[in-house]
Amino acid sequence: MNLSYWEYKTWLSDIDFTIVGSGIVGLNCALVLRKKYPSAKIVVLEKGVLPEGASTKNAGFACYGSISEIISDLNTHTEEEVVQLVDQRWKGIQLLRKTLGDATIDYQQHGGHELFPKSKEGLYETCKENLGLVNSLLKPIFGTTAFQLQENRFHFKNIKEQYISNTLEAQINTGKMMAALLNLTAKNAIRILNAITVEEFQESGNAVEVRTNAFTFKTKKLIIATNGFASQLLNEKVQPARAQVLVTQPIPELHIKGTFHLDEGYYYFRNIDNRILFGGGRNLDFKGEETYEQTETPLIQNQLEKMLAEIILPDTPFEVAMRWSGTMGIGDVKKPIIKQISDNVYCGVRLGGMGIAIGSQIGKELAELSV
Repeated sequence: MNLSYWEYKTWLSDIDFTIVGSGIVGLNCALVLRKKYPSAKIVVLEKGVLPEGASTKNAGFACYGSISEIISDLNTHTEEEVVQLVDQRWKGIQLLRKTLGDATIDYQQHGGHELFPKSKEGLYETCKENLGLVNSLLKPIFGTTAFQLQENRFHFKNIKEQYISNTLEAQINTGKMMAALLNLTAKNAIRILNAITVEEFQESGNAVEVRTNAFTFKTKKLIIATNGFASQLLNEKVQPARAQVLVTQPIPELHIKGTFHLDEGYYYFRNIDNRILFGGGRNLDFKGEETYEQTETPLIQNQLEKMLAEIILPDTPFEVAMRWSGTMGIGDVKKPIIKQISDNVYCGVRLGGMGIAIGSQIGKELAELSV
């Protein structure tokens, strides 16, 4: 595409910061940069018509990690590293709430609950035995004893008789969150160009030359915030991990409220608008779900429906209204990658399925690294 003089001068010349990805990390990074540099020219490139990654595809959990996840992490990380991970999630959610406000993102603190299938007796007992340890470890962060046993008050079937709940966990509306972030960036004169895919980039003197599917331009700083799609541009250890989701038609008098983890967190569900949103099943086909394709598979979707009928809504008829998938960025360790790639290129990626919790904080840290 040949750009006009006006197009080039207005949108693509004298750019101070270019951010790739208009998700929660990219937009928070842009907003922090605007505070530090009120007159800087900041451009955000987004390959989708809407934000393409996990920011608008997720389940909207404001969570810090289920009890089984934290115990699993303690087996592969030091106690200090696990505390740092949870602290980062806590700070990220508080920053998100402060930036946008609870009413704007429809923040509802109904608690987060981990359910244990009857077949997971050993895991259930291990989690109960370690409640005191985990609560003690995380009390400096939460300021209270967060994890506790609760009875099966929502009458789920085929699970152990008690949940292990974190009373501080909540749910948000991620569509409203992203709309609010987009409105805030617009008010701060941050330009977002949609349907623009970055194909390659290279350092050129004191700038970075960026080639996209539509045009080539130069920017003083390039910041990559594409999370699950990061390995398409960077030589970093980030694997795409597809997460498949469905949502039911409205269910009259739905009594379920909260965010729920099931089967070691491989499944998760919540209430939204008198519906059940249910996702997961990646453990059924780990290799097949290491993909950038945002499609659904019968293997996983059928299992989600089966579990809805047998565990979550055993006595309630339901119909599926919508299905979708999103792309997470994961790795061998839980720690996100926030680093300087070269003189003028930076990245904040590999959020490990915790984008809502840590995205705001990662965006802030990425902006501070880039200045």
